[in-house]
Amino acid sequence: MRTQNHGGVMGVIGNEADFAYPHDLGAGAGVARWQLRVYGRVQGVGFRPFVYRRATERALVGFVRNDASGVIMEVQGSLRSLRAFVDALYKEAPVLARVEHVDVRELKVKQDVRGFEIRPSEGGRINTSIPTDAATCNECLAELFDARNRRYRYPFINCSHCGPRFSIIAGMPYDRHKTTMAHFTLCGPCADEYGCPENRRFHAEPLACAACGPRLALWDANGQERAAKDVIAVAFGLMRDGATIAVKGIGGYHLMCDARNAQSVAALRRRKGRLAKPFALLALNVASCKRFAHISASERELLEGADRPIVLLRKAQDCDKWLAGVAPDLNRIGVMLAYTPIHYLLFHEAAGRATGTKWLGRPHDMLFVCTSANPGGEPLVTGNEEALSRLNGLADFFLVHDRAIVSRCDDGVVRADAKGRAWLRLGRGQAPSAIRLSLSGPPVLALGAMLKDTVCVTRDNEAFVSPHIGDLENRRAYRALDDAAASLMALTGVEPQCVAHDLHPDYPSTRFAERLAAQRGIVQIPVQHHQAHVAAVLAEHKVSGPVLGVALDGVGYGLSGEIWGGELLWLKGAQFTRLGSLSPLPLPGADSAAREPWRMAASVLHALGRADEIPRRFPGAAAGIVTSMLERRLNTPSSSSAGRLFDAAAALLHVCTHASYEGQAAMMLEALAAQSPHIKAYTNGYVLKNNHLDLLPVLDFLRTCVDPPAGAAIFHATLIKGLEEWIMQAVEATGVARVALAGGCFANGILREGLRTRLERRGVAIYRAARMPPNDGGISLGQAWVALHALREGM
Repeated sequence: MRTQNHGGVMGVIGNEADFAYPHDLGAGAGVARWQLRVYGRVQGVGFRPFVYRRATERALVGFVRNDASGVIMEVQGSLRSLRAFVDALYKEAPVLARVEHVDVRELKVKQDVRGFEIRPSEGGRINTSIPTDAATCNECLAELFDARNRRYRYPFINCSHCGPRFSIIAGMPYDRHKTTMAHFTLCGPCADEYGCPENRRFHAEPLACAACGPRLALWDANGQERAAKDVIAVAFGLMRDGATIAVKGIGGYHLMCDARNAQSVAALRRRKGRLAKPFALLALNVASCKRFAHISASERELLEGADRPIVLLRKAQDCDKWLAGVAPDLNRIGVMLAYTPIHYLLFHEAAGRATGTKWLGRPHDMLFVCTSANPGGEPLVTGNEEALSRLNGLADFFLVHDRAIVSRCDDGVVRADAKGRAWLRLGRGQAPSAIRLSLSGPPVLALGAMLKDTVCVTRDNEAFVSPHIGDLENRRAYRALDDAAASLMALTGVEPQCVAHDLHPDYPSTRFAERLAAQRGIVQIPVQHHQAHVAAVLAEHKVSGPVLGVALDGVGYGLSGEIWGGELLWLKGAQFTRLGSLSPLPLPGADSAAREPWRMAASVLHALGRADEIPRRFPGAAAGIVTSMLERRLNTPSSSSAGRLFDAAAALLHVCTHASYEGQAAMMLEALAAQSPHIKAYTNGYVLKNNHLDLLPVLDFLRTCVDPPAGAAIFHATLIKGLEEWIMQAVEATGVARVALAGGCFANGILREGLRTRLERRGVAIYRAARMPPNDGGISLGQAWVALHALREGM
């Protein structure tokens, strides 16, 4: 790793293995004083007390403090001790910390200095990472269930290694007076812990106890507090008896009920109008999941990580028997482990208030449905009064507290396999982490698209992507977009000089960008949807091009207003060329085709010259209307959408004719295909002509297929084979053997892994989303990447 030394300053990039010291002296010769500036996630993670302990252990003198750029310190002592100290910054940092690099400046040695101190924070230009929320640590759990401890069963226990961070921060540097804990005055014992560098609660900003901290309360549906000595015990009893409770968590509310109670689960579905979309499960530990799911080593690592995402696990044989209605018609079930003290206390009740902590590692029968608390299509609820009004009719009771949430942060969703992870939603712990870019430029604010929206802010060569905001289909979602953008700009200290957005002129994010650009007088850069999909992958992997990109998703606005969705692109920097697409099909009823997959099957039948089969296969008044629309080309825009191909295949196999949530047909189709993993592609199942990939032949085959699992597997295998040939033709034509796979369809594990394997065998380098979702949740990062290149290239 290259380092630079300019007048006593050595900039250090990378990890400790790359570190080069300012002196090349023998073992410990001489005394020196160094200024060390540490960049990365080093605030809100116990880094200063860690520095204090390591410095005093080595008899170093000096000080450490937070500032807007991270952590800065001056340390003085023998060169041997200084070198060991810097090594420790990298090798022994607290579990939640991430040291990205350390800058070293040689200072003049001071005389007659003693001791090492932690000094108050200083402000300035913000240039540090934002601390993220983390699951309750083992040390706090030991205290939580120790009847002799003063925080026994206190539902807001935390320390420097765990608890809320991003969700309660109003400004940086990360100090208590800039969080929603500011109005909770520390009692004497808490103040002693807060001020003691040797204590793991030193400057743990959410620090509190029952005497001085937030309070838990149970409300009924009218907002009346139910008097109870122990509200956790009452809440658990209500759920055990069939109630649904809105529980205020770290980044927002959840709706919770007993997952083993099929009637409770069905009632929650009716209330939310969520007919089939899977619910997430909350379990105590991995051992409790093994009865209903298969868990690999990588999945276990994710489940037990500090960010506690929802992990999509393969169902065990009797899963649906044990958990009827939780994840119907799918082969995976979303599970997360307890991560807040409230969660653990509910399980403690279920365990009969077992003593000690050994019970935490044992299998437990209790499982909760734990789903985001929001009316359909609206943002996650975060406030108490807001919960009472917006969740009216959804929850029977409300478990609330008085620690406010500044930034909503949903649960992340991830799927793991032998070759890596695919994030489907960024949430608590994953966002807003910094992503290092291969270029820097003026600060950019990118606003995403329409569905699964996120926003992204760049600062120098870093990109910060917000947690999942949701679909921008109503005023509340639009306000959530505004809130997320404002929060991210404030926490990163960014005043954007450019705003990037989707090419679609009617997206709320586009209108937001137009308003912002006009108000601030800044540059506005529209970015084509599928270019942004591929660019998000390139940003993660620091690839500027040239590269080929395959973008497969549901819908995106084309350069001339067409509906794209299955694209083969050539990209370099901010430039791209559309090399080809999936052969377009009409969308009968436009957006209605996405909600009713049978319409896409009707479109296929019409394209095959079999329109007479539509009323017979899909009886009902609408069938005749759709047939007429196709014949007369009324309200039937053409689209190259890959997502609609999955819909057509699912409907032709009668797997899913009407979808109650986005991607349902494709998810059900993948679940069926997984039952027949070794079926090969349908011979001559596609046609490749003029850079258009036509899947009509395999869809024609599905029309007569009487074995849905085999048909689903054949569709996947044929699509993979067709994509492989299509891409290899482009590789040969362009000489570019690097391919980025992007778009929501690559959340499909069969498609993603099958195509990657075949292309890598043919010598093609494959890039895919690693830290970002391949779906529209990654669009904002791609827009920012394109905008930075456009500004550099003067476009």
